[in-house]
Amino acid sequence: MPVATPAAVRKQISAGTTDSLYLLQGEDDVEKSALAHEFEELVEEGLRAFNVERMPAGEVTTGDKLSSFVGSLADVVRTLPMMSPRRVVIVTQAESLLVPKRESEAATRALDELETLFKQPDPQTTLVLVAGTLDKRSRMYKLLAKQATLVECGAIADQGDAERWIKNRVVAAGTQIEPAAARLLAERDGTDIKRLRNDVERLLLYSLGQKMIVVDDARQIVGPAALQDDWAMTNAIEVGDGASALRQLALILDGGAPPEKILGQLGWLVRTKFPMIAPGGLRLAIDALFRTDLDLKRSAGDPRVLLERLVVELCGWKRGRVSGRF
Repeated sequence: MPVATPAAVRKQISAGTTDSLYLLQGEDDVEKSALAHEFEELVEEGLRAFNVERMPAGEVTTGDKLSSFVGSLADVVRTLPMMSPRRVVIVTQAESLLVPKRESEAATRALDELETLFKQPDPQTTLVLVAGTLDKRSRMYKLLAKQATLVECGAIADQGDAERWIKNRVVAAGTQIEPAAARLLAERDGTDIKRLRNDVERLLLYSLGQKMIVVDDARQIVGPAALQDDWAMTNAIEVGDGASALRQLALILDGGAPPEKILGQLGWLVRTKFPMIAPGGLRLAIDALFRTDLDLKRSAGDPRVLLERLVVELCGWKRGRVSGRF
């Protein structure tokens, strides 16, 4: 069976011409969740309660539970649609179903039944399996590679894909973004997933607390800027200008400066300036520095994101707080 991009699957959904069996895989959990949800559009909204079924497989931990789950899944998949041309069945955490943690006689029988279900899909049902990383040597993966449409979530094919990716990321963070703002980021970053992820994280930090991210917010993050001098970032923090500080940080990092050097610069700022401009937040600022230093040393996150978070926290003195508590 073919390997499809999320964009190609969305076209199938829009046209109502989906296949019977899909495997959504990859490391981008937000994209997988959003795409799985879009399959519900195959059924009219008022009829989804009767024709859309979500079945989490995370609790399938024994052969008996696997057998019970597969039996229920087979019944649901083979149930005729009600007042609709199609049913949609979405199995989340499907890795527990496809690659059982424990081998047993019950598990083997269940996988035999599951194999039959995959080989003889119901033409009136679209079955969507949402899984994490799967062993491509496993029995079920090899079968799905032949029987299902495989969708790799995380690859971005074009600017439209990039805009949807940005929107999904922002919605998952609990806010909204104007189409023009998403378009601006997509135009700047193209299909570079790393740049998109970094810019969206930076945008979410900059717009923290807002219900809607507008195009002016995006311009503050991705707009043209020039590195004024080596201390432009710390100067911006001194006056509480978070947007400028983040832009300058991005320019410093893009220029190849090591994160340790930048952290040292921020440490100098806290030691020499904060006793005067934010004495009440000095202790919290020092704590934030030590936490970031530890996270960098133990590789507890992307260095860019860790430093961006620290810069936002240090800029909080202007609002009378650091780390939400100052």
